[in-house]
Amino acid sequence: MKALEALSNFISKYMAAFVIIVAAVALFMPWTFKWAAGYVTYLLGIVMFGMGMTLRFEDFKLVFQRPKDVLVGAVAQFTIMPGLAWLLATLFQLPPELAVGVILVGTCPGGTSSNVMTYLARGDVPLSVSMTMTTTILAPVVTPLLTWWLAGAWIEISLAAMMISIVQVVVVPIVLGIVINKLFGDFVRRAIKLLPLISVIAIVLIVGGVVSVSSQQIMQTGLLIMAVVMLHNLLGYALGFAVAKALRMNLAKSKAISIEVGMQNSGLASSLALMHFGAAAAIPGAVFSVWHNISGSLAANYLAGKMEKAEKAKAEKLAHN
Repeated sequence: MKALEALSNFISKYMAAFVIIVAAVALFMPWTFKWAAGYVTYLLGIVMFGMGMTLRFEDFKLVFQRPKDVLVGAVAQFTIMPGLAWLLATLFQLPPELAVGVILVGTCPGGTSSNVMTYLARGDVPLSVSMTMTTTILAPVVTPLLTWWLAGAWIEISLAAMMISIVQVVVVPIVLGIVINKLFGDFVRRAIKLLPLISVIAIVLIVGGVVSVSSQQIMQTGLLIMAVVMLHNLLGYALGFAVAKALRMNLAKSKAISIEVGMQNSGLASSLALMHFGAAAAIPGAVFSVWHNISGSLAANYLAGKMEKAEKAKAEKLAHN
């Protein structure tokens, strides 16, 4: 058991490296991970089930204890990222499939990786978790509506089908995970250290599957999509932080909102794209999965340093007084 826990910690720590390696292999040798494309929906369900197993019904009290903070974060999530996605797709004149893929990334809820990055950044982790829960719960309604509104000019979208898909691959697995945690809490607490291992393997396979079936299109449009994805993600961090500071939130809260806004559930975006719009639409989600793990780590390190500087300056000021 200890060996598995050590392996889980190692893989979680170097998740970004594993994602990059698998993406590169799938890009240049698509046959290696093409089989995984057919299981993307199930793999995402496993990730969401794992997220559910880390939650308890009591955790949802945080949402009601800090309604203002969570509301600010959720509104920022569902306005900044969708708006940026539409703007970038329009400015770069993306083809319809790629445009809807970028918009899907923007309209999806925050990803679970944001909670880890917020912790590493020394941000407000309870706020990050509450935002992830809130936007994920809202996703079955908000994500299809925003996608239909923003991407409808490029491609035909079925609201009902998307809503059902999100309930199946996100809401049901999370609820099942919470129920399992409630009924078998002792077992879950013993097994919880292995959940990151399972989640990372699932995420890596999702990236590998999507990249493998889209390798030819990525080769043709890779630089363009990379530029769009990087701008989308980085501007999300910046605007999320700016909104929080404009509302006079402290540094810890601002970090949480910045990271939560910038990091999307790109696995859900890729899954929805494959189910409803085809392999090309899944490319932005796959590229985002690779990039946001890199940028998230860098952002966490930068923001953690910013907290240390603020604390040092405060200590020096107190010493002088």
